[in-house]
Amino acid sequence: MTLSDASAVIDADVQREPALLTHEDRALLLRYMTMMRSAEERALSLYKQGKVPGSFYDGRGQEAISVGAAFALAPRDRMCILHRDLGAHFVRGVTPDRYLANYMGRADGVTGGKDGNMHFGERDLGCVGMVSMLPDMALVANGMALAMKMRGEDRVAMTFFGEGSTANGQWHEAMNLAGVQKLPVVFVLENNRFAYSTPNELEFAVDPVRRAAGYGFPGVEVDGNDVEAVFAAAHTAVERARAGGGPTLIECQTMRMHGHGAHDDMSYVPPEMLAEWEARDPVERYAARLVADLGFAATEVETIREDVRALVAEGAERALASPLPDPELAREGVFADRWEALGDGAAPWSGWAGEGARGGTGAEPERSAA
Repeated sequence: MTLSDASAVIDADVQREPALLTHEDRALLLRYMTMMRSAEERALSLYKQGKVPGSFYDGRGQEAISVGAAFALAPRDRMCILHRDLGAHFVRGVTPDRYLANYMGRADGVTGGKDGNMHFGERDLGCVGMVSMLPDMALVANGMALAMKMRGEDRVAMTFFGEGSTANGQWHEAMNLAGVQKLPVVFVLENNRFAYSTPNELEFAVDPVRRAAGYGFPGVEVDGNDVEAVFAAAHTAVERARAGGGPTLIECQTMRMHGHGAHDDMSYVPPEMLAEWEARDPVERYAARLVADLGFAATEVETIREDVRALVAEGAERALASPLPDPELAREGVFADRWEALGDGAAPWSGWAGEGARGGTGAEPERSAA
């Protein structure tokens, strides 16, 4: 194996919906992808300095997927965000300082220092925290979607998973239930070529996106390194689900450009394959396209990137200054002692301008929100 089997998909005509995106939208897409790249680079540096306990996991090369997909969601939609999808957290309103503090187990992190990695979800922004058994979050997304359907709400749930997840029984259960119940849920499959070190050709005989038809809903293949293509596919799937059309499985073809974790040297990946995908870097490609095709000045693009780098640097300083949590807090929050609705996430796409860039929290009536 040298080059990726996804080459034909990546090089095919890209389906975008340019009329849906304004100049400001495109600036935000670049901003969020750059924020994910810069924040994870800083977190990796902190890990190498011994300031991050355990290991470190990132999504380098996959920034367009989480950013493009989350950008299509309304404030009251809900998400299950996984460990290579930091961009979705940023789109929904998490800030770099809280992400970095969380990785260092500090009190100002999203989990308040109770967790020291990327296993977090910001409930105030409508996100359920992930577990390591990655396909299991598809079942959680189904549960939220089922609640939305039972209440007659025009809301949508979205979750992510890698292609390795599709080998597990929980994934089948989630897909089958979503299809049978016609749930308003969008499944985003990130095919990053390897399940840890197992390549695609040893993972499945039939591409998972082809299986969607067997569950009774569409499967769509998209260039996962093109943020506008991902947004277009997600927008179509979200609106289909919102209108009662049921689930969609979106397979995003991409490449994991770092190891499974910082401890993984990727010695099993052919150098030619890495070189092929490095040339398709989602952040660099989009920055170049903004200038070449979409009316951005090179100085405007560079200003966005400089602003983000400054934001991340400032966030790192705040995270480093954050104290370690009080050990007594470990006993709190183990069990829920009351029902509390998830809050609403930010929805920065201009298409939701009437909804407000931020839906706010606590606006939903008791027992009517997931």
